[in-house]
Amino acid sequence: MQHTTIAIRRWWYIMPIAFITYSLAYLDRANFGFAAAAGMAKDLSITPAMSSLLGALFFLGYFFFQIPGAVYAERRSAKTLVFWSLILWGGCAALTGIVTNANWLIVIRFTLGVVEAAVMPAMLIYLSHWFTRAERSRANTFLILGNPVTVLWMSVLSGYLVQAFDWRVMFIAEGVPAIIWAVFWWLLVKEKPADAAWLTAEEKKGLEAVFAAEQSGLKQVKNYREAFRSRKVILLCAQYFCWSIGVYGFVLWLPSILKAGSDVGMVEAGWLSSVPYLLATVAMLGVSYLSDKTGNRRAFVWPCLLIGAVAFIGSYMVGSSNFWLSFGLLVIAGGAMYAPYGPFFAIIPEMLPKNVAGGAMALINSMGALGSFVGSYAVGYLNGVTGSPSASYALMAAALLVSVVLTIAVKPEGEKSFAAVPHHA
Repeated sequence: MQHTTIAIRRWWYIMPIAFITYSLAYLDRANFGFAAAAGMAKDLSITPAMSSLLGALFFLGYFFFQIPGAVYAERRSAKTLVFWSLILWGGCAALTGIVTNANWLIVIRFTLGVVEAAVMPAMLIYLSHWFTRAERSRANTFLILGNPVTVLWMSVLSGYLVQAFDWRVMFIAEGVPAIIWAVFWWLLVKEKPADAAWLTAEEKKGLEAVFAAEQSGLKQVKNYREAFRSRKVILLCAQYFCWSIGVYGFVLWLPSILKAGSDVGMVEAGWLSSVPYLLATVAMLGVSYLSDKTGNRRAFVWPCLLIGAVAFIGSYMVGSSNFWLSFGLLVIAGGAMYAPYGPFFAIIPEMLPKNVAGGAMALINSMGALGSFVGSYAVGYLNGVTGSPSASYALMAAALLVSVVLTIAVKPEGEKSFAAVPHHA
């Protein structure tokens, strides 16, 4: 009973803060697609090939600084790291709105990726300090919901901002909130339960006992080198690389695909772009709940990715002859690709001990960033060269099918083992 009380208080205090923080991080990487569809390329004399590179440069910066950020968050302070990241990424995002040439845009996009690199692993590490194994898929999902929920309302807001003003105002208006939120983050966040004044000494002790019991059941890993050479970590890196090709090719170029495939304006494209993320929000909540309830992770990852691949294949086969059928399949693909994020990121801390889990999550996430770079660049390039999104659909479908195979190949020790871990203080 006491543990239930603690759980409720943690959910209501911590998750809104985590959700808002990650939402603001995701805002700055998703609105680039709207600027690209709203005339930024023409205003800055950007060629289609350079536009694809600019869209992808964020993920290159994101790739290089994942692991150093995660190591700092685990060994020093996730709170401090995220605080400075909020200020710097808000500033870079706002500066995007005042650039006068493509060269400055290249610098800003890469820098934005660098300062946001550590946010995802740092937030996952932060949540692992507060939520138990049986809660972790849902906790991760509420964090990552900041992704589709942000794109949902950002798609609508960006469409209106671009139509009422221009893409410059959109970047500035959507960058400043991160700087403001940094103050709230610093005042509200406590690093670990031991630091929280709103928990009693008995409650803190109870949580520490649960976390200690979870760690005792894991095979010890001496250092990062040993963890990074693990077959499971390598498979998950490759899996997330392929998965991210599909996700970020989709996210970054959906507004342009919709606008090119129909005669809708930017506001209408914004509303249409939001629909897949509405489905994604519902699917993520359902999948994470079932994953935590059953204690199984993989069984709620690969089937969703398979559905996404089949939907992309359907969109490829339909082609441009039936816009609304193709759009409906894209909605299914988007929802299915997002659904398994919570269970996926619960796999790592359940198969590796605390001393290396954060670094492994960062390595896997960095490979996802590399996949995002490849996906966003390749989709933009294929759309520009072929004049149609069909080839892009085939690429994203193939990448998701490979990720399905790689997911099945991983067998975490943590699956179906929750009963071995005490959940009551």
